[in-house]
Amino acid sequence: MNTVVTAIPELLNELPPDAEAVPPWLESALQVPREEGWVDSGGCPIHYFRWGNPENPGLLLMHGFLAHARCFAFIAPFLAENYHVVAFDLSGMGDSGVREHYPDAVRAAEVEDVARATGLFDHEIKPIVIAHSYGGHVALTAMADRHQMFGGLIICDLMVLRAERLKAHFSEGRPLPSDPSRPNRIYPDYETAKGRFVLSPNQPVSVPSLFDYMAFHSLRQVDEGWRWKFDTSVFQSDFGQEERMFGQGKIIAATPGRKAVVYGQDSVLFDDDSAVYLRECGAVDVPMIGIPGARHHLMLDEPIAFVSVLRGILALWAVPAV
Repeated sequence: MNTVVTAIPELLNELPPDAEAVPPWLESALQVPREEGWVDSGGCPIHYFRWGNPENPGLLLMHGFLAHARCFAFIAPFLAENYHVVAFDLSGMGDSGVREHYPDAVRAAEVEDVARATGLFDHEIKPIVIAHSYGGHVALTAMADRHQMFGGLIICDLMVLRAERLKAHFSEGRPLPSDPSRPNRIYPDYETAKGRFVLSPNQPVSVPSLFDYMAFHSLRQVDEGWRWKFDTSVFQSDFGQEERMFGQGKIIAATPGRKAVVYGQDSVLFDDDSAVYLRECGAVDVPMIGIPGARHHLMLDEPIAFVSVLRGILALWAVPAV
């Protein structure tokens, strides 16, 4: 049985001291009250944040590979005006616990366990999942067997490319590191560690302070210095397999339940051609919305536009079918 290990109400401005050109909207968003806690999933503590009124319909937000729930910490407050919003760290990342292996079945169980323990299933309206990149891969796996538990899935810039484009991508090397035995490097100070922080795929961001924020919360201070929060054990997973990547379009089309796709029109992982290709794979009833000027990391490139698109999809889905 899943339980909340701890719940800490907090009112924070958690921007790092070196954050540059912080816009007023970001400061305000990070001041919105939230709850922090841990849920047990298969013996592993899963860290989460929660915003909004639990009496409202639920949203479950999921981050990408090697990232953490705070990539939604400045997005969730805008959604929490009308929803009960939960964002969590996948095991082996952020402030969640570590496992020996991370098969898709275990990842999918985390989705259900977090939603259940935080009360998202208690509302008469089924919760909706919003998942970015690798989070979309996990969410699709969860929906295969659990779609009846959820009201829909919004997939945000999950990699979908035609075969010839994928072949070119893989010819440049494997898409993900694959050595789970390689320990994380420890850097002597924060400045050195931050200097090694890069986005994957590497790109500039439109709001520099969001880059500073993500870098700061991707690191943990230890006795010897600073190290990444993610554990290298996460490379022991089902993600990044070429067979899965080549079938991603058909998987999305075949996954049951209501779906929508949001992507950056300048993304190298999902672009306008990917949307056309996804329809060719059979996803003819899936709304696909591209955000102009955004790359893969939508919440860092065009955060307000990203929020607006999510609000629009949620509003349409809230309208009863005639």
